[in-house]
Amino acid sequence: MRTLTALFVGLGSIGTRHLNNLATLCADRGWTLQADALRSDLTRPLRPGVAEKLHAQYTDAAQLPAYYDLIFITNPTSLHAEALRTVYGCGGALFIEKPIFSAEQTHLDLQEYLPAGQKAYVAAPMRWCGTMLALKELLPTLHPYCARVICSSYLPDWRPGVDYRTVYSAHKALGGGVTIDLIHEWDYLVDLFGVPEALHNFRGTYSDLEIDSDDLSVYIARYPSLLAEVHLDYFGRGYRRSIELFCQDGSVVADFGAGTLTLPDGTVQHYEEDVNRRYEREMEYFVDYALGDAPASCNPPELALQVLQLTLGEK
Repeated sequence: MRTLTALFVGLGSIGTRHLNNLATLCADRGWTLQADALRSDLTRPLRPGVAEKLHAQYTDAAQLPAYYDLIFITNPTSLHAEALRTVYGCGGALFIEKPIFSAEQTHLDLQEYLPAGQKAYVAAPMRWCGTMLALKELLPTLHPYCARVICSSYLPDWRPGVDYRTVYSAHKALGGGVTIDLIHEWDYLVDLFGVPEALHNFRGTYSDLEIDSDDLSVYIARYPSLLAEVHLDYFGRGYRRSIELFCQDGSVVADFGAGTLTLPDGTVQHYEEDVNRRYEREMEYFVDYALGDAPASCNPPELALQVLQLTLGEK
């Protein structure tokens, strides 16, 4: 029986999701999971069922074992760089939450944070949802002229029961802002079409939300064979997350909120699923990549940093 060792640096909501999915995957495969956590404060309550999945918890990095099969960097984005230095050379493969760094850290040299040859994957869950997988399979036949992307939702509805004015998204100093929060859109666009030749971005705070971070970010990008429009906002009433591709025979619409793919002839394909399914597929990929012989990550830190710089209009 295989025993898989894993370290979680940070166990908030996303770290907890990944721990739960990893535990389920190991159980399904008949493996033993030995998961540890490096936390800033052991008195802070964990979510229900999490403590039972942990082998040990640490606050002092000096007490950590010398090596883990997997290390998950799931603490706040602004602390990712510090965490990577803390676990430098200690993990067979790294799973780094998106975005890889904060907006103020795009100048960092990855070679100072990752050993040469380090296996690493930066989270990209939108790539793993059923609708996106179906779109990617169809894409080689489409030859689109234009892509129109939107992600629009109402920030106060993101976390029920929590005052939206108190969360990091509302504050620029904490790394908030729709441009960074919704980096997933640019991640999947780069996955679908590559890095654009040119890009223009306008962003700012325009709504009546009581925040100091940007609540609207709009892009126009040029590719060799198409133009792309991207609209991101915090103030849309009703969740909208989709990409529309304008092609010779009509439009193809991938609606990620509804879980549907509409073809030019009006046919609607259905891929509705629980949102956690994309994270389960992502975990399956990461574990197989970490334990296999494939040297290349499908979303390596170098590409993730480039996407972050692109999102901010730096590249």
